[in-house]
This record gives sequence, structure tokens and C-alpha cells, in this order.
Amino acid sequence: MTAKQSVTVIGLGPMGRAMVRAFLDADVDVTVWNRTAAKADDMAALGARKARTVAEALDANETAVLSLTDYPAMYDVLGQAPDRLEGTTVVNLSSDSPEHARQGAAWVLDHGGHYLSGGVMSQGDDLTHPDAYLYYSGPKELFDATAELLRPLGRQEYLGDDQGLSQVFYQAELALFHAFLIGWQQALAIVDRSGADFDRFVTAATDHPNSYRDFMRAFAALAERGGWGDRASFAMMHAGAQHVIDTSEALGVDAELTKTAQDYYRRAIDATEKAGHPVPVYRIVRGDAA
Repeated sequence: MTAKQSVTVIGLGPMGRAMVRAFLDADVDVTVWNRTAAKADDMAALGARKARTVAEALDANETAVLSLTDYPAMYDVLGQAPDRLEGTTVVNLSSDSPEHARQGAAWVLDHGGHYLSGGVMSQGDDLTHPDAYLYYSGPKELFDATAELLRPLGRQEYLGDDQGLSQVFYQAELALFHAFLIGWQQALAIVDRSGADFDRFVTAATDHPNSYRDFMRAFAALAERGGWGDRASFAMMHAGAQHVIDTSEALGVDAELTKTAQDYYRRAIDATEKAGHPVPVYRIVRGDAA
């Protein structure tokens, strides 16, 4: 007979609460702790056990999943009971920089604990979305030992031993997401302000998602060779960006994102003219255009 699994969840923001619900739905015993006790009360009403202190939360289970604002919050929370980390597996799914992830891992290991870092790629806090997944990095044997327990949180992508690697992938995807999300809102505002059929545009724009995938793959291949384009290409993109700016501003739509994009093409043109050979935007973004 297989023993019932159990886990501690520390940090009950929207994502932390979603994790608790996912564990409970998978019949995992869950102990919770949060700075704001009312959030823990809400989870207790669903069947979780509320710990009164961080020490009690860490003592409750061999594995503690963290869903906090950032890594400084981890030190603030776990620093309340560092002696309870001995033998505990900490799975930190908080967002921060790769280097902070590595430093956080070292801190937990120094206190006798075990450590996995991770990042949750999801539609907000919707862990049940079919496209949601989690990046993990850290010791392979530790990931293998905890993978089944963590499976209710979603599809798993293990990246390697480097504790910072999950945050490298996570933050890289967020860089894309932030630019995309603002760009999409600008596009919607252009259509809305123009009086065109809003729903028809959304249908048309979302009906060919593979084109973005193909662009991503093509530009990744070009990035390995230094990037895309020559002076004529950069000038064409610069002019095209101006048309988007003109359209946006004529409708009263903020065009700062497009102006930022246009500035990259201006810099690529200037760098190309100075160097006497193409200097793609990728090299400028990468920081090695000089």
C-alpha cells in the first residue's frame, strides 16, 4: 500500500493558493503557512492544515514548496526557523534572477537542506491550462525523488543541475511575454479606436499562432549566426515602425513600445554604417555590437 503524499506550501498569493488546490485535488495532504493568516484560513477551509509558525510548517513535511514574491522573501520567511531546514527539501518556485536562485540554493544547503529551483509558466494562476508547465533545475536525483509529489502542479521540464537555469529560461520567457502583452494591447487599442470590428480582428489575429512559432525558430537559428538583416532590412523595419507610430498616434493610442522597437533599428543602422558591415539588432540586444 502506497503511503499518502504530503507537502508544505509557504506563500499563499494567487499562485500559492492555486498550488494548494492542485495538491488537494490530487489527494495530497497539505500544510500551509502565510504571513497573512486569513489566506491560510481560506486554504484550511478547503482541507489544508494551517501551521502557526514557519518552524511548524517546515516540521510538518519533508518537502516545502515556496511561492513568494522574490528570493529576499525566502530569507525573511525561512530565516525565522533556519534550524528546521536540516534534511528538508525546499522547492522554490518564486521568481527572481538566476544568480539569486544560485545564492538561495547555497543558503539552504548551508543550513543542511536540499534544494530545487523552478519557475511556473502558466496562464496567470491557472495550473490546469493544457499549455501550463514548470521549469525545474537542481540535482537530478533530487528532482527524480520529488517529481511524483510535484506532478499535480503541471507538466515538468527538468533543465539540469545548475540551480539558476530554471530562472534563465523563466525570465527569458517573461522578457518575451512582457513585450508581447503590451504589443497585443496596443494592437487592440488601434482596432478599437479606429472603430473597426474588434471581434473580427481578434479572430483573424489569433487564427494563425504558428506563424509566431515559425518566426521564433527562424530568428533563433539566425541568432546563432549573429542575427538577422542588413542595412536595407533595418531601414525597412525602421520605416515600418514609423507607420505603426503614425497610425497609433493619429488614433490617440500610446506608441512608446513601437518607438522603442524603432530605436533598435536606428541603432542597428548607425552601428552598421560605422562598422562597414551589418550589425543586427540581436547583437545590440546581446550587448556585443561594439
